[in-house]
Amino acid sequence: MADNSKEEFLNLIKRVGAFITVKISNLLRDLDSRSIGAIAGLALAVFFTWRLLTLPSGTQRRQHKSSAGATSSGSSTCTTADVTCSKVSTSSEYSSTQNAVKELFQPAKPTLGKIVRKRLNRGRKVTCQLLGVILEESSPEELQKQATVRPSVLEVLLEITKCCDLYLMERVLDDESEKKVLVALEDAGVFTSGGLVKDKVLFCGTENGRTSFVRQLEPDWHIDTNPEIVTQLARFIKYQLHISAINPEGSASNIFTTTSLENFFGLV
Repeated sequence: MADNSKEEFLNLIKRVGAFITVKISNLLRDLDSRSIGAIAGLALAVFFTWRLLTLPSGTQRRQHKSSAGATSSGSSTCTTADVTCSKVSTSSEYSSTQNAVKELFQPAKPTLGKIVRKRLNRGRKVTCQLLGVILEESSPEELQKQATVRPSVLEVLLEITKCCDLYLMERVLDDESEKKVLVALEDAGVFTSGGLVKDKVLFCGTENGRTSFVRQLEPDWHIDTNPEIVTQLARFIKYQLHISAINPEGSASNIFTTTSLENFFGLV
């Protein structure tokens, strides 16, 4: 019965915490003198509730002392083990209560969408190379045989399409390679689950062609594996993400280097 009461009390505290969180969120939207006073009152209420739950009861300690004084030495039935168990039980109860309170005020883990927007500094347009970034293949010659979307990058790619105007681009050797890339992206669900359309997948015959695409589109971010292209574009593009296993020295301040796109957003 006591255990059920404790569980109900803890659930009540959690519900109160959730209610307070919602109220504070609503108040922060339109701050004035009354709102500030209400927030202060809620904060005090939460603080005193937390102190009540985390501090041992002085009354209980006094009751234990009084009971011990009134009991005669001949009629004592509590053993040392009983006292120890009682202390452990009480300590465990306090610990559980403290953990519940801490969980109540634990900050929510940011979603991947929020992480993507923050890391991209709320950039609105992104251009990205396909080979070695989105695709498993790393050369145009490999695309003549097959095109495979990297599973680990798919989640990040879809999030980028939700918050940015994304353009994918690559150098290919023939029309068949273009078809293989488009089929691979379609099979991965990029065109149906995200905001990307086939018209925003661009193909060219040279590396300079990719550079020209980027300069014409003027993105906030460009993502590429070619260090020469990244260096050439540093003067024209606000931010660049260089995908490389080696962090080159002397890079411009607007060039960030990472081993993979998903690693840049903390998924690896």
